[in-house]
Amino acid sequence: MMSQWPRIAFAGVLALFCSIAAARGEPLTLRYAQAYSAAHSIFSLPVTVAQREGLFRREGLNASIVIPVPGGSDKMIAALDDNWADVTHIATPFLIRAALAGSDAVAIDAEFKNPIYSLVAKPEIASIAGLKGKLIGLADAAGTITISMRKLLAAHGLKAGDYAVKVEEGTPARFACLRRGECDAVVLGQPQDLQAIAAGFRLLGRSNEAVPDFLYTVTAVRRSFAQTHQDALVRFVRGMAAAFSFIRAPENRARVVALIADTTGCSSAIAAQTLDLFLAPGRDVLPLRGEIDLAALQQVIAMMAGAGLLKPPLPQAARFVDLHYLRAAGVQ
Repeated sequence: MMSQWPRIAFAGVLALFCSIAAARGEPLTLRYAQAYSAAHSIFSLPVTVAQREGLFRREGLNASIVIPVPGGSDKMIAALDDNWADVTHIATPFLIRAALAGSDAVAIDAEFKNPIYSLVAKPEIASIAGLKGKLIGLADAAGTITISMRKLLAAHGLKAGDYAVKVEEGTPARFACLRRGECDAVVLGQPQDLQAIAAGFRLLGRSNEAVPDFLYTVTAVRRSFAQTHQDALVRFVRGMAAAFSFIRAPENRARVVALIADTTGCSSAIAAQTLDLFLAPGRDVLPLRGEIDLAALQQVIAMMAGAGLLKPPLPQAARFVDLHYLRAAGVQ
């Protein structure tokens, strides 16, 4: 319910995100929501670049203020349905589940494709096999982070009953569990995995060793809202496309490293390592310009089915996207 969310998080919401000249000269506001766990993580990088580098403004949109939503991806569709936000960052399994349950939310662009999540353990644990009987900090059981990590564990001989699980939303919370000594191992994104390794914790494996290419996070909007705000959404998609190009341009490396460091609170050295990890040949972590890979989204559906979260007949990926805005923006 809206009343359960901290009111302070939404102060100034009427001044949010982007104000453009509509056909009749009236201002239009788009409100972009992120989970608290993503707002200061590497997964906010595309929208942060678009915002801070003036790429939205160049498209006729004002610089944005991101609405932080308590909880994880399971709360993001509620932000749309309850009218706290107009567009939202969301992990694809939660969009799929919401749409199958009746929400009219749909993806309009891609934010991250193949995330790199690291399984990091206490220094004395030398291998994945050494996690038998141990406590592992994972994310929501319905998300691709946990699905891919369980696949990695299974590939090394560990079944679900061979280890205990503590669910912690967000990489910072899981890293804290590891540092407290409560968790024997945790799944971490960047830059916390690189920070943990530098601090002496042990890297046991990475999620992309166990799963094929898939579409991790997207920007979602309600179809009913999108139909009456097409111009604003096309401008948004163009701004995001420019952000992906900006991130990849070698001449912008120093600026992107600085933005990563500032957003996540890591050192410049760790930020540089993170960017190098993402841009390494074959990683395919970021879309080129925000395009939606339907085959990669279909893989998410297959992963959810494999984890027992979906039953046949499985839906087609096209059901959960609207490519109109990417096409109108010249991206797809």
